[in-house]
Amino acid sequence: MENYFSSDFRLGVLGGGQLGRMLLSETQKYDVFTVILDGAKNAPCAQICNEFHQGSLMDFQTVYDFGKKVDVLTIEIEHVNIEALKKLASEGLKIFPQPEVLEIIQHKGRQKDFFDTNGIPTAPYKRFEEVTELKNTMQFPFVWKSAQFGYDGTGVKVIRSIDDLQDLPDEPCITESLIPFKNELAVIVARNESGEIKTYPVVEMEFHPTANQVEYVLCPARIDDKVAHKAREIALQVADKLGIVGLLAVEMFQTKDDEILVNEVAPRTHNSGHYSIEASYTSQFEQHLRSILNLPLGNTDSKVAGIMVNLVGEEGFSGDVVYQGMEDILHIPGVTPHIYGKKHTRPFRKMGHVTIVNEDLVEARRVAELVKKTIRVVSK
Repeated sequence: MENYFSSDFRLGVLGGGQLGRMLLSETQKYDVFTVILDGAKNAPCAQICNEFHQGSLMDFQTVYDFGKKVDVLTIEIEHVNIEALKKLASEGLKIFPQPEVLEIIQHKGRQKDFFDTNGIPTAPYKRFEEVTELKNTMQFPFVWKSAQFGYDGTGVKVIRSIDDLQDLPDEPCITESLIPFKNELAVIVARNESGEIKTYPVVEMEFHPTANQVEYVLCPARIDDKVAHKAREIALQVADKLGIVGLLAVEMFQTKDDEILVNEVAPRTHNSGHYSIEASYTSQFEQHLRSILNLPLGNTDSKVAGIMVNLVGEEGFSGDVVYQGMEDILHIPGVTPHIYGKKHTRPFRKMGHVTIVNEDLVEARRVAELVKKTIRVVSK
């Protein structure tokens, strides 16, 4: 095994946002020298990584030059220059997740085609090169998704009438049938280069009604064991067909008939796994590090029930951030806040999260509601 720890080994990460920041807590724990590339000079990782480079993740030369500085390269966001990664891989650099996996996942049309080709259950869909093609071909309602660069609820809209098409960007997109579902679920899969593979428990996601962002993640999901088993098996199927090395977050719908449909996947650590920092034996961030370095995978079981509450900028506030109610929530047993290091807030911007752990999931959910009502992310 290569000596990754307290050595000259250099791990590169494309992206310096909150996911990278939480990964750094694990690379620091293992004393793995970590180099970050991000477009913003004040990115959440900038001041706490071993080495920081500012530059565009979509620029071929910037990504290629960065890759030449490291021994293994990973990502914390999938919107990166694939051609640069392919060239680096052809020259022998280990890149996880692999460029061919990222190429499929970063385009929702290719992603859905992959599900269809490999027999992975998903909602019926159509691909379009521009929005104008939709106007005479669709039956309402349906879900519109931008083919690329959607993130944190952007690039997704439920279309209920012709009027809803007016403000959509004229770009490649997909449409999906609007699925009536009981629950939105997610499963995180970890796989290392040796082929060892594990899944985390199924989690349940509760979304903000207008922002299309996750408000709460509950682990374990409040579903039947048979449904949970089916969800984990389908997540394993997706990871196996992709051949991914690293983490894969598989978002799903549980239909009214208890069928499981894959919504979309993310080839990285994910919002649905943040609860694992406090509630699991091995956090998703440590597991990602283990998987990309081909180390033995850790125990994915939960020690206690865990709920994550997203902290997002409150509507009507933009500017230097102020967290109100922080002292109040710190009085509550089992509550741990995580602040992402973003100095400026705006409506619905992800600024942090709070984890609530408890032996009793019902009590944890009650506390989560209290936390949500108590803490406010506003501006000066």
